[in-house]
Amino acid sequence: MPAIAEEILKEAKKLPEGAVISAKEFLHLGSRDAVDQAIKRLKERNELMPIYRGAYVRPVKTRFGVRAPAPEKVVEGIAATSAETIVAHGAAAANSLGLTTQVPIKLIYLTSGRTRTFKLGAQVVELKRAPQWKLLPSHSAAGEAVRALDWIGERRAAEALTTLKRKLPHSTIKELIALRPALPGWMSKSISQTLVPHG
Repeated sequence: MPAIAEEILKEAKKLPEGAVISAKEFLHLGSRDAVDQAIKRLKERNELMPIYRGAYVRPVKTRFGVRAPAPEKVVEGIAATSAETIVAHGAAAANSLGLTTQVPIKLIYLTSGRTRTFKLGAQVVELKRAPQWKLLPSHSAAGEAVRALDWIGERRAAEALTTLKRKLPHSTIKELIALRPALPGWMSKSISQTLVPHG
């Protein structure tokens, strides 16, 4: 098998699970055409899985066979290579905060990038473009709480906030209160009424 494909595979094997691979990273090995051909060959050999146009991940080989990399790791890989913010959808955030026992069937993430869908084996993953406030602050419990509240909706927000007040550390509650100017009116009001000490 031509050397370029072997070199690409060698590099890919050093990357963590879910790392996104594209031809651009391998142009030091040969012309664009040669690199594209090598990637195509690796795809045919099932050494690379396409996720969307021009982007690939390496399947994970275990003693039980080959599987797709974990979706959250691929999403991390996409965020790293495309410089976009990607966070869990409100339903997943509500579940992880214990506000619902519903487990989302579809894997949906919110992104600052464009909306797109890709497949990882049998699993469909959707990245949905979201406004900035839904992505703030991306990796904290306060950000998760905002996304969970958005999913829960205005009618049940106060009840959910009362639960969060009991469960979350004081520092996270303070962070959530500080986020009010960036949030929609109903959410900001609900946070003020439920979390801010009065009188």
